[in-house]
Amino acid sequence: MRLILATSSATRCQLLRQAGIAFDALPARVDEKSIRLALQAEDAHPRDVADTLAEMKARKIADRHPDTRVLGCDQVLAMDRTVFAKPETKEEARDQLATLAGRSHMLISAIVAYENARPVWRHVAEAKLTMRPLSDAYLDDYLARNWDSVRHSVGGYKLEEEGVRLFTEIRGDHFTILGLPMLPLLAWLGQRGAIAT
Repeated sequence: MRLILATSSATRCQLLRQAGIAFDALPARVDEKSIRLALQAEDAHPRDVADTLAEMKARKIADRHPDTRVLGCDQVLAMDRTVFAKPETKEEARDQLATLAGRSHMLISAIVAYENARPVWRHVAEAKLTMRPLSDAYLDDYLARNWDSVRHSVGGYKLEEEGVRLFTEIRGDHFTILGLPMLPLLAWLGQRGAIAT
C-alpha cells in the first residue's frame, strides 16, 4: 500500500527518508489557526489540539487518495494549557521566546494514520523542555542569526540547530521534539507489514 505523508515539513520528510521509508509527501491544506482557536475556545487539552490537527490533515489527503496509507502529523507547544502557534513575525517570535524563557513547556507531537480512508492508528507523544533565562540582547542576536530557519518552528527555535543553547533541561524523545515520534511509528508500520522487521 502506497504511503503518503500529509505534510510539507522538510524535517518530517527527512526523518522518514533517513529511516529508509518510501513515501510521497502531499501537504494537506487545512485551516490550522481556525481549528486551533475553536478547540481552545472549548478548553480542549493541548494533546487533543495536536491529535485533531493531525487527524484533519490525514483525513483530507485520505479522502482524495482512499486506497493509500496516509500519515497526518502535527505538533503543538503548550505551557500550562496555553497553546502556542508558529510565530508569523520576528517580533512574535521574540515575544514568545521571552514568555518561555526561564520556564518549562511541552512539545506535543501527534500522528494519525488512515488506511482505505479510515483512521486505524494514532499516537501522541510529549517532551518537556526547560528554557534558561534569556537576556534581551541575546534574544535579539539569536533571532537576527536564526529567523530564516526558526520561523518554520512552533517554538521559534530548532533544537537541532543553535536553539539547543536556549535550554537547561530536556526530557523526552528527540524525534518527538522534531515533530514525528519515529519509534512508535516504525513499530506500527512493522506490525502492518509496511516495512521489514
